Amino acid sequence: MMKQSGFCAILSMAALFFLFTVACTPQEQQEAESPNDITLHRAMANFPVFDLQGHRGARGLLPENTIPSLLIALEYPITTLEFDVVVSADSLIVLSHEPWFHHHISTTPNGRQIGPADAHTHNMFRMTYSEIVAYDVGKRGHVNFPEQQAMPAVKPLMTEAILAVEEWVEANNRQPVFYNIETKSRPEWYDEFVPQPDVFARLLYNELTELNMLDRVFIQSFDVATLQAMREIDETIPLVLLVENEEGLDWNLERLGFIPEIYSPYFKFVDEELVQRVVGKGMKIVPWTINQKDDMRAIIDTGVHGIITDYPNRAEEVLR
Repeated sequence: MMKQSGFCAILSMAALFFLFTVACTPQEQQEAESPNDITLHRAMANFPVFDLQGHRGARGLLPENTIPSLLIALEYPITTLEFDVVVSADSLIVLSHEPWFHHHISTTPNGRQIGPADAHTHNMFRMTYSEIVAYDVGKRGHVNFPEQQAMPAVKPLMTEAILAVEEWVEANNRQPVFYNIETKSRPEWYDEFVPQPDVFARLLYNELTELNMLDRVFIQSFDVATLQAMREIDETIPLVLLVENEEGLDWNLERLGFIPEIYSPYFKFVDEELVQRVVGKGMKIVPWTINQKDDMRAIIDTGVHGIITDYPNRAEEVLR
């Protein structure tokens, strides 16, 4: 008799589950499975209370997008390392703000300083990494960053850079950081300086998967096609729409075609009204790139969720 009662109870529970499932509207089922819910299982689940990002590591202090620049940024209370990536001829992901060697910082393997007239001829998309690593991008310093310490430096592979950061974090018992990775891509560069967006996104995703870093990365870009391609690959990766135009929030979101997790405009476009509108659409807002302490204070007062800066040392003073 007891066994029969237990069996009836099980049947009743199954019936209730069936009725609940049927009662759910298609909209409710869709909301339960929405990408914004799924991303909470990735980096957004542990998004910092305030996200202080070191731009290209700490470009104000050491050569940009190099391992030394990333490591010195870790000495300050940053929560995220921001850097840029391009693709080499042998399909490797390399840290660089341009897919060529910029004339402000680059020296050829034979010691010649690259000038503005020939910078584009040093195209990393046509070079293997063994060729890329022979160039120096640090010993000249940077004319626009007088506080930057000049030192010999090379453009690292993304895998090498992330492993170096993870090793430093463990050795120094530091809180792990997130990685905000920008795909340096533009439509006019496709197939000449960068691969097609779907190829770029896949190469980046595969390396991050091998590194087991998907829970601590954001992918950002001005090129909406690379964000769209990444969303197609894995809807759980938080995406960041970078904005440098003054067309406004609605225009930029329509261009992307979906609501990203983070909206990242140039800081001079940010005011309290924009922050409220961004939040109202379910996004975080993290503007770029803020280097003066007065500007940092003013932007923080608007209610943003973080800032990106070349000077984490200055930001530390502001946030005390």
